[in-house]
Amino acid sequence: MKPKTRQYIREYKWSNILAMIKNNGRDPQFCPDGCKGKNVVITGATSGIGYTTARKFASKGANLVCVNRNPEKSERLRQEIEGEFGVSCAYKIADLSSLSDIFRVAKELAELEAPLDVIIHNAGNYLTKQELTAEGFDKVLVVHYLSSFIMNYLWQDKLKAQPQARIILVSSEGHRFAAWGLDLDDLNWARRRYTGLQSYGSAKTAQLLAMLCFEERFRDSGVTINTMHPGAVKSDTGQDNGPLYRWFKRNFFDKTLRSPEVSAEALYYLGVSKDLDGVSGKFFNLTTEEEPSPPARDREVAWQLWDTSLSMAGLKNDVEK
Repeated sequence: MKPKTRQYIREYKWSNILAMIKNNGRDPQFCPDGCKGKNVVITGATSGIGYTTARKFASKGANLVCVNRNPEKSERLRQEIEGEFGVSCAYKIADLSSLSDIFRVAKELAELEAPLDVIIHNAGNYLTKQELTAEGFDKVLVVHYLSSFIMNYLWQDKLKAQPQARIILVSSEGHRFAAWGLDLDDLNWARRRYTGLQSYGSAKTAQLLAMLCFEERFRDSGVTINTMHPGAVKSDTGQDNGPLYRWFKRNFFDKTLRSPEVSAEALYYLGVSKDLDGVSGKFFNLTTEEEPSPPARDREVAWQLWDTSLSMAGLKNDVEK
């Protein structure tokens, strides 16, 4: 049994599970306010949740900077957004499983004169068989977690110099798959049996833990950071898996899911609504606040993960804890 397993067992509450089940059927709150002239960064914006979210913000007057893998899809998105809504839709091409691409695009955005008003870390993947990045890291961990960690870390000074900014991590109730927490000595699953659900759950737990650290770093500034479960909606996540998985997803799983417009409505509310002014370090199921699982609330492990993440990324720990 892991050292903290007994602690987590004591902290689990049935009421949290029941709340999650109840909240999964709710609709998101609606924000009627516009965001004309705001600059919004969205990763993974050419399909699914990212695409509908890009259209939602653009329809309300926001200018977009989208970080995507595919140049052709990015150019089509730019033409569609700018032609339909009359706003700017710039894009950066980056593979968010590549540390060199992550650092490059993070530095390019950090050097922009314009503020980054809303940042939505949406890019994700789901793999039934493990893949390693060129640097030897678990690909799911890098795309879901380490990419956003590096970007947020490198943007700290820029964001603190702004009057305000909101960071939103598209996480998941799937963080509960990592029921007994992270194994910081084996984040790459070298010594344990890899499963898609456990890898996904660990990456999403890591997101929530990093949020706690960044919330402390941004405290008393105009920057807030929150995570959200985007609802059970259709997306292109999992398309890198084999034909059997894709067939099952298309013919069975997807038929039970809602439109990604639900997620876009929630992300717009979290990014713009005055109800969220000053709210930071929280986890939302769409727009309803929830308590994450005990391993995702462990601040001691969060700071241990912080140090591990800096080491993985080759970053200097120049911030006091």
